[in-house]
Amino acid sequence: MYLKRKKKQLTILILDSGVGGLSIFHEVKQKLPNANYIYVFDNEAFPYGTKPKLFIINRIIKIINAISKKHLFNMIIIACNTASILSLAILRKYFSYPIIGVTPAIKLAVKLTHSRFIGLLATESTIQSNYIHKLINKYAQFCQIIPFSAPELVNLAEAKLHGEKISLFMLRNIFYVWLQNNNNIKIDTIILGCTHFPLLRREIELVLPTSITIIDSHQALAKQAYWLATKYICLNKQIQL
Repeated sequence: MYLKRKKKQLTILILDSGVGGLSIFHEVKQKLPNANYIYVFDNEAFPYGTKPKLFIINRIIKIINAISKKHLFNMIIIACNTASILSLAILRKYFSYPIIGVTPAIKLAVKLTHSRFIGLLATESTIQSNYIHKLINKYAQFCQIIPFSAPELVNLAEAKLHGEKISLFMLRNIFYVWLQNNNNIKIDTIILGCTHFPLLRREIELVLPTSITIIDSHQALAKQAYWLATKYICLNKQIQL
């Protein structure tokens, strides 16, 4: 008698230095609600945005190797802009798993802006990376990207998820100098270029002018994860969504 082989369930490893990647997890889970998820908080190395490139790459390789000895998974999501930009190319050569990451939504911002002045809210590592400069040169040649590094927002996002109330006065002060320095520039679109920042989206919207559109790349990453799961992983292996 022929017994049909039971398919295994799709399992996705999501990795970040803190809680920021939870904003990615929620988006991906909407697309793939029946998958299993392993979320890794690398709190010991928090935050990644202040760490050297080699440290981040070696750290992530070490974590993935350690998790793979205890759990089976089919896909890896690097849920951190800084880590994605610095490590994705190397990780894809080092591991056979499908690996995707999150990068600032510059292409989307260019489509949405009317003034052609776009704010990029990100870590200093992300802002200074060659990868971001290439994205800007490729998609935003006729726009001006105004960067803003605010490491304090990462800590505020962590605090919010732990139940602390966020002071709008403090948040407004964080943005004040940046907005004052660019007072004559009509920024109409701001990219949240760190996975922690969408956790503060509601508060950020309350302190910024209502004329500014705030975007991130989480939905695009979720669509990419769904595409990988349906078109590649589940078609080539005995895995069920």
